[in-house]
Amino acid sequence: MALATEEYEAALDRAATRAREWLASLATRPVPPRRDADSLLQDLNKPLPDEGSDAAAVVDMLADAVEPGLMAIPSGRFFGWVMGGTLPAALGADWLTSAWDQNSGLRYATPGTVVVEEVAGRWILDLLGLPDGADVGFVTGGTMANFTGLAAGRQQVLTDAGWDLDRRGLTGAPRVRVLVGAERHVTVDLALRYLGLGEPEVVAADDQGRLVTDALQAALAGVTGPTIVCLQAGNLHSGAFDPLETATTLAHAKGAWVHVDGAFGLWAAASPRLAHLTAGVERADSWATDAHKTLNVPYDCGIAIVARPEPLRRAMGSHASYFIPDEAGDPMDKVPELSRRARGVPVWATLRCLGRAGIAALVDRLAANASALASGFSGIDGAEVLNDVVFTQVCCAFGDDARTREVTARVLADGTAWMSGSQWRDRAVMRASVSNWSTDDADVAVSVDAVRRAVAAVG
Repeated sequence: MALATEEYEAALDRAATRAREWLASLATRPVPPRRDADSLLQDLNKPLPDEGSDAAAVVDMLADAVEPGLMAIPSGRFFGWVMGGTLPAALGADWLTSAWDQNSGLRYATPGTVVVEEVAGRWILDLLGLPDGADVGFVTGGTMANFTGLAAGRQQVLTDAGWDLDRRGLTGAPRVRVLVGAERHVTVDLALRYLGLGEPEVVAADDQGRLVTDALQAALAGVTGPTIVCLQAGNLHSGAFDPLETATTLAHAKGAWVHVDGAFGLWAAASPRLAHLTAGVERADSWATDAHKTLNVPYDCGIAIVARPEPLRRAMGSHASYFIPDEAGDPMDKVPELSRRARGVPVWATLRCLGRAGIAALVDRLAANASALASGFSGIDGAEVLNDVVFTQVCCAFGDDARTREVTARVLADGTAWMSGSQWRDRAVMRASVSNWSTDDADVAVSVDAVRRAVAAVG
């Protein structure tokens, strides 16, 4: 046993050292990886050795091999996709979660981590103004959070229609209509595909990507069967929010289940300054968010929330003779997995470290940095900010599509900052998503300067 302890100590010491070196490099290193996958594969793709190696040495081998291929996603100058960094308390808690190695599916078996997750779930409901008593499940990410909420919705609307989904499956079931805004995120469609519900019916969106309520009302006019309406809290390109209160009222008048995809935007509800964006969100039936985005915890931490536990537990719950169920319910009743790490522990650590005021300040700071980036871009000749910057997203064009793509490519090649290209409203855009807690005024300034250099180089 002593030998095993020594091996752990050596490996963990090396991991801690290499992790500190990586974190220390973020302030000055270029954001893009230095080597591509094919060149890394040439170095790593060797036959598996017959003999093993010292654990600490393997940690160094791994770090040496992988480091040139790492994107500086935790950098304050990374604005690609919608990816947050990792707060210190969250990282420390995540290390403990791996060391504890608790399979947090059963409350009886792993009460320590399960209770931490239960408390984190209650804090989330309180911060976001969602109903007391709602079920909170910790899943792998935004995709599975949408899947879980929509699975509960499918269960309920088919039950309301008199169909026993558990016994009879989907074959022969009444058609479930799913209405979505024209600019919903692709993970909604993916979740619907997983659930066997097929392509959704598209409702028009306005010039900021918000669902048009008159169009929703028209689409709902002929509804008579089981129906789900998917709304959005935070558009991928504009950051805009659907008119949640009005849309939910219209949907509920027709007996529809309302699901809100709030992968990054749901956290606006935690800010007194920005909560107006989510007005009415508490009236929905299910919600999805991804804690590695706005909340800045490590990856593998989506959050699925369902107002009524019964349809969620019918959709997700499972039973076997070797389980030891708890009368209060078990985590595995709320998520698609039986075995899983205690991914809610870093969420608890983040919420406890920041507190209510700190969470609000984090959200406000991300939005303020997005506005500062937009202001900086607007001061560059030929740059055009295309969206109303209401939250954390900025979309910019630099003339025609070819010129916009060239500017974006030069920004990426420069390496100072990372802003991904996209297509929005039939135009090529450079999109900046402000999601990192560590982004500061200096990061914004040097990132704007990088864009200015790229524009000048294109001419």
